Amino acid sequence: MEIKAFAGYRFDPAVVGDVGKCIAPPYDVIDEKMLASLTARSEYNIAKITRPKASPNDDEHNNQYIRAGKQLKQWFDQGVLKKDRRDSVYAYVQDFDIAGAHLRRSGFIALGKLEEFGSGVQPHEKTLDGPKADRLKLLRAKGANLGQIFLLYDDPEKVADAMIAKAASRVALLDFVDDDGVRHRLYAIDEPAEIARLTAMMAAQPTIIADGHHRYEVALQYSRESGKPSAKYRMMTFVNMRNEGLIILGTHRLLVQMVGFAIGKMLASIGGSFEVTRNAFVSAGEKSTARTKMHEQMAEAFRKGKNAFGLYAAGGAFYTLTLKDAAAMDEFAAMSKAARSLDVNVLHKLILDKHLGIGDKQLAGQSNLEYVKDFPHYIDAAVAKVDAGQAQALIWMNPTRIEQVRAVAAVGEKMPQKSTFFYPKIFTGLVVNKL
Repeated sequence: MEIKAFAGYRFDPAVVGDVGKCIAPPYDVIDEKMLASLTARSEYNIAKITRPKASPNDDEHNNQYIRAGKQLKQWFDQGVLKKDRRDSVYAYVQDFDIAGAHLRRSGFIALGKLEEFGSGVQPHEKTLDGPKADRLKLLRAKGANLGQIFLLYDDPEKVADAMIAKAASRVALLDFVDDDGVRHRLYAIDEPAEIARLTAMMAAQPTIIADGHHRYEVALQYSRESGKPSAKYRMMTFVNMRNEGLIILGTHRLLVQMVGFAIGKMLASIGGSFEVTRNAFVSAGEKSTARTKMHEQMAEAFRKGKNAFGLYAAGGAFYTLTLKDAAAMDEFAAMSKAARSLDVNVLHKLILDKHLGIGDKQLAGQSNLEYVKDFPHYIDAAVAKVDAGQAQALIWMNPTRIEQVRAVAAVGEKMPQKSTFFYPKIFTGLVVNKL
């Protein structure tokens, strides 16, 4: 991967005040409620640009994309976003707590040369046409990279990790804590010798897209159509696979709008391929215990390398579904062995498609599935939807292992959407690359 330093634009505290109030999560996790909260914090919150609001009177001459582009231009013209004086690579450090442990994930932000897939860059997830069309319209209007593409590389020597640790001993350019308690810090690495060493290390590094598949494909398309030399490079965040804070959480599936769904019928139909363990309950206290048992059973299967899922469809029980024989996936010979072993493919092929009729068409249309992040408040809300009859069932998933991501990408295959949840999210607006 060819990388280079750049002089980024950053929010000027002399103009905006608290820069932390101007930063936001990536656009695809911002719903209407979060958008309102973010934009209420500051008139300069980056979400105003990345998640522009449509109007009923929008047309080709005046729409949310054009308005966002004009707003961003004003910010540049008014000095809201101020250009750094020196070309830099930006060290990005995130501190967070998960499952009772304190972790630190660190990476660096640089411009990466856009390449066709297979030429130094590998995707690992499929993309959808709708989000790509949306992002392309916005990129055409704003002419800048505001958010990141998250890429993984593998360096046992940890060259960048050492440089980032050194940079983190200095005063941060930015230091704030988000609503989930994640601390974000940004530092400049601007010494020519260090930049040269980092560039040389990355030159021979193949990379895998961890997050931002839609943004990468859109950047490629924009580069082709615009012809701008600057558009051949895209702002990216690079994280070493050896980084101790690199973790993947599960993304669970909520079944919705499933006409005629019956849990008994589902369990009977999958019983030939899956061992079904029923954890029954009667009282509220027993419900919590039954759910814990299901999680313990899933964790045990994960440790043994087995494919297992949790299931709740009300009815007084939590179920654990464990694949009896991995050979059941052999009928999908077009997939590599690495892809056939993935929980997400086992779920999608042997349960969702085969027994529930949720195939590629339904997945692309996002008609029968909602995705649930692996956080207690999101999961509890999904369980409540099932209890209220607003959803038919919740399916829990174990996380994908980083080794599996590497193996699938190495053979040029892609996982279904929402196969991985790299936590924490990389924020938007830390630094901006103007094309």
